[in-house]
Amino acid sequence: MNTRKIDPVTFAVIKSGLDTIVDDMAYAVMRTARSSIVRDVLDYSVTMCDARGRILSQAKTVALHLGAVPDAMEVVLDQFADDLVPGDVVVLNDPYEGGMHLPDIFMFKPIFAEGALQGFSIVVAHHTDVGGRVPGSNASDSTEIYQEGVRIAPMKLYEAGKPNKTLLKIIEKNVRLPDLVLGDLEAQYATCNIGEREFLKLADRYGAGPLNDYFDELIDYGEKLTRSAIAGWKDGDYTFEDTIDGDGITFDPIPIKVKITVKGDHLTVDFAGSSPQVRGAINSTLSFVKSATYLSVRCALEADVPNNAGVYRCIDVTAPEGSILNPQMPAAVAARALTGYRVVDTVLGCLAQIAPARIMAAGEGGNTVVAFGGYDAETREPFVLVDMINGAWGGRSNRDGVEGVTNPSQNMSNLPIETLEARYPVMMEEYSLRPDSCGAGKYRGGLGLTRQYRLLAKEAMLQMRADRYETAPYGLFGGQPADTSKNILNPDHAREELPSKLTRQVPAGTVVRHEQAGGGGFGNPLERDVALIARDLRDGKITRRFAEANYQAVFDSSGAFDAAATQEARA
Repeated sequence: MNTRKIDPVTFAVIKSGLDTIVDDMAYAVMRTARSSIVRDVLDYSVTMCDARGRILSQAKTVALHLGAVPDAMEVVLDQFADDLVPGDVVVLNDPYEGGMHLPDIFMFKPIFAEGALQGFSIVVAHHTDVGGRVPGSNASDSTEIYQEGVRIAPMKLYEAGKPNKTLLKIIEKNVRLPDLVLGDLEAQYATCNIGEREFLKLADRYGAGPLNDYFDELIDYGEKLTRSAIAGWKDGDYTFEDTIDGDGITFDPIPIKVKITVKGDHLTVDFAGSSPQVRGAINSTLSFVKSATYLSVRCALEADVPNNAGVYRCIDVTAPEGSILNPQMPAAVAARALTGYRVVDTVLGCLAQIAPARIMAAGEGGNTVVAFGGYDAETREPFVLVDMINGAWGGRSNRDGVEGVTNPSQNMSNLPIETLEARYPVMMEEYSLRPDSCGAGKYRGGLGLTRQYRLLAKEAMLQMRADRYETAPYGLFGGQPADTSKNILNPDHAREELPSKLTRQVPAGTVVRHEQAGGGGFGNPLERDVALIARDLRDGKITRRFAEANYQAVFDSSGAFDAAATQEARA
């Protein structure tokens, strides 16, 4: 029996207070980080947990990180349950001991009030480089975890406020850009301190005991709203399958299969039948698969559902051990984000059968990574550019997809050209939308992006991690699939079409072009408003050929779009 004494006004104030704390933390990371990938691309996340490791609130940062926090917290609590004191800070990145992949370093600061552990302030950040065989530590063609960089088991970076100089020295000596990596760790540490400070203000105001009652109530509230939504869905088993276009070692299609069982107010999400683990580095930890699943289900819920541990209580996630979604040591996982994106697409495709009005068609397939790493010819100083290209959403039940925007599973930004060219020996020759790359529909998908780079350094290691080469982003309910991706080397001379994933040394003057997939369409293309067709033609987003092929568009003798004739032809 619930005997908590909960005042609804106080409940709302504490809920909003937690949301404000994590958003302030998110801004602090952005203001203090050293690397472009954290400060400009925004590849980081923050959250607050209670003393039991349950998420209370999470910032509007990378959603794919945050659902993995409970598994990481479990490892930290198991290892340090009786060995945490004020001033401690725990870090980890080992995918086989709480982490996701090596560049993502988790940082946890336990918070003490009234002589007891009350919660955790947490920051996860993607670091520019953590060592390994390839600059950026993110290659798709690594074949075991030992090639991917320095592994950090859960250990204390600070002990009672004193830095662990041994661990910091190990990190410094094993990464290519120690100033950036240590600087970003300092940004994470400063942000954890901000979270602790603001959390303690809540504890001082309300008392630790009553505050924990409100935390329990908040998590129960998240669970209640989630169960209420699921209870409105039709019971049954629903299935969907999507595909990854090879692992960087081979180009055989890699299936991702899901079955969602709706039973009352609970979901079971089972990935049985998905590919066994692969040689390349796109294997994904189960914690990351859980995160991708939670955020996909969250997309089908109302906006007022709080993003906390209560949502997770309503969803069970399983994947076969030894599969690409639950690999065994020493499987490589550096490029696991790509598989996480495909898990999101697969789960959303399945949810479209359950809650069609709330699900969009497939987007670009997740961001593309283009990385250049090398050394300055004169100073021998290293450089590592990791450019993450965020592209397009699929069409929705009531509007077109958006272009030039982060994938729904993240909350990231495209690196500005001015920043890229100022910091790295690379010239951006083109940054544009791809006409006709969208999937046609009553509501079309967003357009994919093109980014074309010219290397200015003497030489560099080029890495590319792309997908949606063979399997196009799907449309929904009659909407058409989008165009696929392409990687092209030296498009204007000695043109070479590259595979979707590669690692290769390239000389000065090399031009690399990536043409990203668009988003799938939603609904019958012949139901598209002719005014929207005219607008897309006017804006150059689609061509006459695309309009004729997909919308039965009619053009007059001068080549102008004839809306009335198009309407008549459709009728």
